[in-house]
Amino acid sequence: MSDPSVIIIGAGFGGIAAAIQLQEHGFRDLTLLDAAPGLGGTWFHNTYPGAACDVPSHLYSFSFAQRRDWKRLCPTQADILQYLNDVARDHGVDRLLTPDTRVTACRFSDVDCRWTVETEAGDTYEADAVVIATGQLHQPTQPRLPGTEDFAGHTFHSARWDHQYPLAGKRVAVVGTGASAVQFVPEIAKEVAKLSVFQRSGNWFLPRKNLPYPRWVRAAIQHVPGLQAYRRRFVFHYGEALTLAIRHPRTVGRVVHLRSRRFMAKQLRDPEVRRRVWPDYTFGCKRVLFSSYFLPALQRENVELVTDAVIGLVPEGVVTADGRVHEVDCVIWGTGFKTTQFMFPMEVTGSEGRDLREAWAEGAHAHLGISVPGFPSLFVMYGPNTNTSGGSIVTYLEAQAGYLRQALQQVRERGAGAIAVRPEVEAASDLEVQKRFDGTAWTQCDSWYRDERGRIVTNWPGYMGEYVAATKVLDPSEYTFLPKPERVREAAHS
Repeated sequence: MSDPSVIIIGAGFGGIAAAIQLQEHGFRDLTLLDAAPGLGGTWFHNTYPGAACDVPSHLYSFSFAQRRDWKRLCPTQADILQYLNDVARDHGVDRLLTPDTRVTACRFSDVDCRWTVETEAGDTYEADAVVIATGQLHQPTQPRLPGTEDFAGHTFHSARWDHQYPLAGKRVAVVGTGASAVQFVPEIAKEVAKLSVFQRSGNWFLPRKNLPYPRWVRAAIQHVPGLQAYRRRFVFHYGEALTLAIRHPRTVGRVVHLRSRRFMAKQLRDPEVRRRVWPDYTFGCKRVLFSSYFLPALQRENVELVTDAVIGLVPEGVVTADGRVHEVDCVIWGTGFKTTQFMFPMEVTGSEGRDLREAWAEGAHAHLGISVPGFPSLFVMYGPNTNTSGGSIVTYLEAQAGYLRQALQQVRERGAGAIAVRPEVEAASDLEVQKRFDGTAWTQCDSWYRDERGRIVTNWPGYMGEYVAATKVLDPSEYTFLPKPERVREAAHS
């Protein structure tokens, strides 16, 4: 009985969780690949001013690696990156990393019952199993607009912030008002001469000041027994309550919606800005944002909120649908990520030459967001329908790491070549997931949760607790086990 070898692609929360789980259960042949120079995933790349997590630190962290020295309720990018590096080092995962390695293809061999992983540099790796932990928020997206190449000023995406470009005293355009822009706009508004914020649709907000903890709070967290565990449970259930509101927009959702309305009305003193920024869709249909600073920033004298559609760029600046040219020195794209692309453009070829892009032609789907029929011993983390609108993605990733570890334990214990989810099992679970969206707020507008066909492919339709329960114990009857090739079995007994 030998350990399956495993290649993990992506060294963010998901990849680190998988590596720790596998290593602690006796798997030794592990390789961790990442395109970046270091660990951290999205928290390595997103270094824009004000970058932080919406979720309190004691839930946006591993259950097995809790810390009591967080400086504030919601961790900043620097705090999270340091945490991930500390956890990886403490568990010996940092030594598994091969950085600066962009994976371009994963191909399964039915003859050898193994995966070959190809990189941009031309290197290849082989393993019995592959974990794709690239997530949903790793490929920045930018609109294709006429004249982009003609713009005479400077441009960059918020996920690839250009810290060498001085914004002080400049005329700056921010295109997009999603979760990233909501954090960096209040920061750069303090230093730029003029800030033009281009909004496609408004957001529903809830308060978040995220000030540093007072000394007595930090002392209590450090020294009061059970306090940190209680705070973690409280935030967990708070997140579940937000999901409850999204799942039931006509009842609980109206209560939370009212809270959001009151908060926003209090912050929006300028009636014209209030009119322009006010959302026209059901609370919870799109991502609810947490900030106590963004709406006030839009009312600064040097900030203009523009709601006319951006139709192109000219050398002088940004052109909107009303024909106006907004003259700027710099354009910052706060336009988010290709959330429904998952690991693509990576080529993933499974059994009998199946192409994953073709398998997902009608929308991405996987059993529990992890296992795809026809792709043996391939595991997706933060895959289809595993995003959360009201909790911590780390909870999901930790559950997925435990689940895929159980799958590979089954392979090891049975002396199998690979494990593959039964197509009928995956089809039934996918049907159940999609049905659970009926009547929820998620279905009541267009959002980045949907693909181009309108199918919701990113979000889990239920609660964190349900997902954790569903992935707690792998049911072997939901899978088939491929035998090892004859020559491999002979080599193992020689």
